[in-house]
Amino acid sequence: MTDEMADAEATFLCSAGLFPWWLILLWGILALIIGVMFLTTPEITTVLLITFMGAFWLVGGLFSLASLFVDKTNRGWKIFLAIINIIAGAIIMIYPLFSTIFILSFFVIFIGFFACFIGCAHLFTAFRNKDAGNGVLGVISLIFGILILVHPMLTVALLPYIAGGFCIVSGLSGIIASFMAKKMQTPAAA
Repeated sequence: MTDEMADAEATFLCSAGLFPWWLILLWGILALIIGVMFLTTPEITTVLLITFMGAFWLVGGLFSLASLFVDKTNRGWKIFLAIINIIAGAIIMIYPLFSTIFILSFFVIFIGFFACFIGCAHLFTAFRNKDAGNGVLGVISLIFGILILVHPMLTVALLPYIAGGFCIVSGLSGIIASFMAKKMQTPAAA
């Protein structure tokens, strides 16, 4: 399955001419490293990534304010978003551990409510159209959402491992796709 994903990814990236093969390889290696970090040291990696996100928001907010000197369009929105980014980034940078727990908990609860909403929408469609497939998807989504909402802290604890597994699969797929992209680009360059 990974080879099929990598082949499809390589074909898309090469035919679109979006990225050189070495950039895909770099992305794959980076994703693989992050995945291993998530699986070996999930707590530290999660806190570091949330702290990096806080720094990104803080710097992004400062750049949004600085952009007002060049482009004054949508001034109100730019100032509002810049202030929100600066405040959120500063809070995350000052309280990285608390922010990590809060952000992951909020994210998990959002996913739980979203899964319940999607499940209800599928069930509604299933009853309206007499569609068993939508009914099954609705029940699965609803059960998934309820489980997340009943056990949010367990879900938060498992989230780094899920992200780590996803990063490893994505990284391996990217590495394989980069070599396939290199093969596809080499004849064109010659």
